[in-house]
Amino acid sequence: MDKMYDIAIIGAGPGGIASSVEAVLLGFKDVVVFEKSQNHSDTIRKYFKDNKRVDKDWKGIKVELRGNIHFTDGTKESTLDLFDTLVKNKDIEAYFNEEVYSVEKKDKSIFKITTVKEKSYYAKSIVISIGTMGKPNKPTYKIPPTLKQKANFNISQCTQDEKLLIVGGGDSAVEFAYYMAKQNSVTLAYRKESFSKVNPTNLHYLFDYVEKELIDLRLNLDITKLEDNNGQFEVYFSNGKTELFDRIVYALGGSSPTDFLKRCSVLLDENNCPIVDENLRNNQDGIYLAGDIARSNVGGSIALALNHGYTICEHIKNKNTT
Repeated sequence: MDKMYDIAIIGAGPGGIASSVEAVLLGFKDVVVFEKSQNHSDTIRKYFKDNKRVDKDWKGIKVELRGNIHFTDGTKESTLDLFDTLVKNKDIEAYFNEEVYSVEKKDKSIFKITTVKEKSYYAKSIVISIGTMGKPNKPTYKIPPTLKQKANFNISQCTQDEKLLIVGGGDSAVEFAYYMAKQNSVTLAYRKESFSKVNPTNLHYLFDYVEKELIDLRLNLDITKLEDNNGQFEVYFSNGKTELFDRIVYALGGSSPTDFLKRCSVLLDENNCPIVDENLRNNQDGIYLAGDIARSNVGGSIALALNHGYTICEHIKNKNTT
């Protein structure tokens, strides 16, 4: 059999980084991280705008950090710098551009990890920390095939002087709107009458931009259909009106990648959500979940994901010593 790892971690976001760092600090010698993208924190890199404010206490949830990672309020850049330092200092074994396909239980204490490249690895415990934004929610109506390159789920492909339609009612949608409004004509459309889950600071910025007529805010409005009109989106709204836009950015949140979780022997409830106990353990055999995938109702909290990593590794350590 190939090398046996104490802990194999799938995903190199905050929860995955915390799990690997805490595992090393707790004395585990053989720890490995698998990440399908080319670097850690891919979601932060792709979905957070430059200089985005990153708060320890997210959405009003006060978090008392339990582990060994000192995380404070900062920006996208300072957060990435922190994680860069942690990964380098702990000399963690990591495989980037290596997507895990499945996790299979081989016997009472061994898991076999198979990657998309058909490589096999073995570990005693598994931590899955893939987040949910890797599988963004998509609209139910069809996007014209000729315009799919202009229908995005983040703002990385946006340029300047475009007429943008941003769709969504969460923090990402609001942040995309006021960030892109500096150099573009921006409309923010949300299907509900008001925002219920947006950070108060973000709401302050949004309404300030709306008052200055830098953002056209349209609430209680849905999209019924899209058509290609000479290279632009012709958007049909639920109020019977249509309008042309150069690009659409969807910020509709993410959903659990159910098929992947099933291939990894993860136990799901009747709503296809992962089941976890107070130690973030999914089943008695040794599969744990960290970050958004474990607590989707408070998704986006980096501090909670860091705590998850500590809780999981502490539990594995205690379990192995009893």
